[in-house]
Amino acid sequence: MLSRRTKAIAALAGAASFALIATGCAAGDDTASDDGGPIELTVATFNNFGYTDELLQEYMDEHPNVTIVHNVAAESGDARANYFQKLGKGGLADVEAVEIDWFAEAMQYSDLLAEAPDSVKGRWLDWKEAAATDADGRLIGFGTDIGPQGICYRADLFESAGLPSDRESVAELFDGDWEHFLDVADQYREATGKPMIDSANSVLQGIVNQIEYTYTEPDGTVIATENPEIADAYELVTERAIPNSAYSGQWSDDWFASMANGEFATMLCPGWMLGVISGSAADVSGWDVADVFPNGGGNWGGSYLTVPADGENVEAALELADWLTSPETQMKAFANAGTFPSQVEALEGEELAGATNEYFNDAPTGEILSSRAEAVSVAPYKDADYFKYHDALQNAVNRVFDGSEDATSSWNTWVAEVEAF
Repeated sequence: MLSRRTKAIAALAGAASFALIATGCAAGDDTASDDGGPIELTVATFNNFGYTDELLQEYMDEHPNVTIVHNVAAESGDARANYFQKLGKGGLADVEAVEIDWFAEAMQYSDLLAEAPDSVKGRWLDWKEAAATDADGRLIGFGTDIGPQGICYRADLFESAGLPSDRESVAELFDGDWEHFLDVADQYREATGKPMIDSANSVLQGIVNQIEYTYTEPDGTVIATENPEIADAYELVTERAIPNSAYSGQWSDDWFASMANGEFATMLCPGWMLGVISGSAADVSGWDVADVFPNGGGNWGGSYLTVPADGENVEAALELADWLTSPETQMKAFANAGTFPSQVEALEGEELAGATNEYFNDAPTGEILSSRAEAVSVAPYKDADYFKYHDALQNAVNRVFDGSEDATSSWNTWVAEVEAF
């Protein structure tokens, strides 16, 4: 039986896009990773999954013959390029992370991925697990996190700009639609001469994640260039978000550095972004997080771990993927990086409800992100072509931001690209 709170979070299921895992094996269990000689397992992720050296060492301590090598790509686009270049051809890590925006692409090749054991099924939110189950009923993805979003902000910079700075007042300040969010950004820019928002494309991402059908419909109809909601999102971003943004996109070296130097004051924050901020601006004491999001709620991200079927240590890799996504490990990852768990047992636990984050001014992040999960009412339908349409639209915003094309010309370029796909 799920509590009312978890049922509300699970409503993100019907609304939020397209999860499990048993507790870790104790040392001495008769498992594949404990059989035979030494095993090296490679794990490939991106951004920050909360898989610290200390966390991975726990697994190695329980499995003395296992050595884990963790490779981290700078961002999910790099991971995606490597994944599809090598899938089925050899050369991938034993455990490969897949981001939700391109997970539907990976599902096209589910026969190239190892099936999770039956013993782990049923432990995630239903929708998380369903998205990783192929037409033959094979579960090929171990759900990591989901991405309910709040607003991270620099309380010290808000105070200097004459804006409210405590998280309850900031939640009231931003309560409204996207136009209102950008009105506040205008106020901040007028008061400080600096942009309030980290990147224009993060605003595009936030808006798009609230549109049910973005670029295609379930019957395969491409609606990208004819969708008025996408056109409105692009217009709002190019006209109002760009003047209020420090960068066009995220993940550049300058963007990382700016989390510490005060070049911008807000970020639209899924749980996993908390670890990105605290890891990049460790000495900054002004960051906080508010229980609010423009136009209601939004879910950005939520990944899976997959095991390529042609790996050298498939059974041992499945065990590691199991452990990395267990309720206990999901909570440790949440403490490390803010990655909000997808396991029902973790969502129901008192540990999550009472979780706080010292870096973010002791914010009650478990309570805030649970509230943000409950606020999600819609998420985009994502098929195998979602990533390429969305990436191309982000590039259209990039061109306007850097001045290489005006908004109309860049939109037309995007339309031509979509028609050529």
